[in-house]
Amino acid sequence: MSNPLSLAAVVLVCLTTLAVGGLGLRLSRRTSDFYVAGRAVSPRLNASAIGGEYLSAASFLGVAGLIYDQGVDMVWLPVGYTLGYLVLLVIVAAPMRRSGAYTLPDFAEARLGSRAIRLVSSALVIGIGCLYLIPQFQGASLTLSLVTGAPAWAGGFVVMVVIALAVGAGGMRSITLVQAMQYWIKLTALAVPAFVLLALWFRSGAPSPQVDPSWHVPLSPTSPDDHPTYRTVSIVLALCLGTMGLPHVLVRYYTNPDGVGARRTTVTVIALLGTFYLLPPIYAALGRVAYPTLPAGVGSDTIVLRLPETFVDGLTGQLLTAMLAGGAFAAFLSTASGLAMSVTGVIDQELLRPRLARFAGGDVPGIRGFRISAVLAVLVPYVLSRVAEPLGLATTVGLAFALAAATFAPLIMLGVWWRRLSTWGAMAGLLVGGTAALSSIVTTMVVDDLGGWAGAILANPAMWATPLALATAVIVSLATPGRIPAGTTRTMVRLHTPERVALARSRLPE
Repeated sequence: MSNPLSLAAVVLVCLTTLAVGGLGLRLSRRTSDFYVAGRAVSPRLNASAIGGEYLSAASFLGVAGLIYDQGVDMVWLPVGYTLGYLVLLVIVAAPMRRSGAYTLPDFAEARLGSRAIRLVSSALVIGIGCLYLIPQFQGASLTLSLVTGAPAWAGGFVVMVVIALAVGAGGMRSITLVQAMQYWIKLTALAVPAFVLLALWFRSGAPSPQVDPSWHVPLSPTSPDDHPTYRTVSIVLALCLGTMGLPHVLVRYYTNPDGVGARRTTVTVIALLGTFYLLPPIYAALGRVAYPTLPAGVGSDTIVLRLPETFVDGLTGQLLTAMLAGGAFAAFLSTASGLAMSVTGVIDQELLRPRLARFAGGDVPGIRGFRISAVLAVLVPYVLSRVAEPLGLATTVGLAFALAAATFAPLIMLGVWWRRLSTWGAMAGLLVGGTAALSSIVTTMVVDDLGGWAGAILANPAMWATPLALATAVIVSLATPGRIPAGTTRTMVRLHTPERVALARSRLPE
């Protein structure tokens, strides 16, 4: 279908993103403005920005498609996405803010005093960012092609260019404003068509959703090789712990003024996510009304975008489709900008700036290297998105969560709460968890006919890879007490001392 209104909506969202990003350029002056927005973002603004970057198109196009396909078991996806922030609130939000780091590798090096762990963490940030960025570009291409008839490469290319300009313009200052705006665009663009379509359904007297009885029975196998209990538990674990390990999520907590602000941000985020995730199940049910069986050649990820013009003809259907297309592009842009921001920081600090400094014979301006890194951070994933076979938006994002849960989640939990974590233990946990999760991801992408328990275990690695990484880190740490960093006690005090107490101590007379 070709809808000029949808093209206009996409263009409007992109231009608005660039305009707001340009405002951030006027506000960004120091290095900390580019990396952490000067550590001065209010909890409400930061919560909206987190909602903007966290709620990717997989959160409604992909989740609605999976619920349409597999039934109520997939409702655990939005529950898991939201629970991840509850875990983050309880365990690490305030300590991570007090760490004073710019990026997750900064925290790893500060806590463990190891350059090697920093390099491994940097590689993982880039890997997770690319794994998460690829479906954003693929989804943008799919959306633009579906609603406008554009070439398959166009949607991802548009997102790549807009994000490179927005991130390079003002760094975290720009991205914070962009993402906060885009959360409300997404919520409006998804909620309004949902309620209009529900009203049209009720007025038309159309039948109830036509589903197989197993669709609304929890933990029903979808095939003889399916293991729904294991799959569901592993997915929820990946989402709960993977949220903690996503670099583009954690970097936002460095922008709060203090630990109290980080906690308030998280509480607000939970409310925003809970509101948003009420909507994908509605679209899945409406999809079953419109399409009792999936038409040949139609992917479940496109159901949401097809619904308006299926329910209502003419201008109304085109307007509702345009709203959804604009909301989808806002999702692609906001999530991709957060990911690009986290990857840009790592590329700049670890790869580009040291080499530019050696070439120039001294220090180089931080902003120039940052902007070059922003281009590299989006160009490589875009190229990969054109050659990689799409696995489905929610599926690919779920694999990124599983990798984060098996690597950064154990490192952060132990680093924040266990003073006996040694350098060797942390490195062993990262390598074992990363190897286990990555091998499963690669196998899932390469091998098509995996079935039975082998297929279930490899497609959902968080259930075994995360405990394996955690146990490895603990066992190796206990075996290498001599490798506990010398400044561990001082670091732990800093992570867990409230800012008001630290300020009061600093004012005591000598």
